[in-house]
Amino acid sequence: MQTRILLTVMGADRPGLTQALAAAVLDAGGNWLESYLSRLGGKFVGSALVDLSPSGVERLRANLQQSVASELRVEIVPADEELDPGEVVELSLTGQDRPGIVHEISAVLARLGANIVELETRTDPSAWSGAEMFHARTRLTLPEGLSHAALQAALEELSGDLMVDFEPA
Repeated sequence: MQTRILLTVMGADRPGLTQALAAAVLDAGGNWLESYLSRLGGKFVGSALVDLSPSGVERLRANLQQSVASELRVEIVPADEELDPGEVVELSLTGQDRPGIVHEISAVLARLGANIVELETRTDPSAWSGAEMFHARTRLTLPEGLSHAALQAALEELSGDLMVDFEPA
């Protein structure tokens, strides 16, 4: 019987870290299913969903201890069963950046019962004014009865300059 684990990592970035993680998973008999890895704030951060035998988990721990433990903080936790997601939608949001914008957006989503499945954010200067612009791409699951129009209206109420666009899922 196979088990799924989440492997989370954080540490100083350098070439070869992904290869070292992939080698540790492969040597433990694991299959790397899905991952999100990036350089954020000058650090290597990420997570991977791995399928392996229960005995492979301890071998993976040992492999990681030998290969990257001095460089990365690594955590291995059991993955939960996937829930029926309901309707999945993808949105892009753009508006002038300000402290608290992610808090405001996530509060609206929580109030409406929408679940954030993925969230990617960035800021960059506006081409016209030079003011910092906030950009987000998110994938959500919506509760039954929440229309796209109601979701868009609730988010756009946060600010007159916040644009919400639905993208093909």
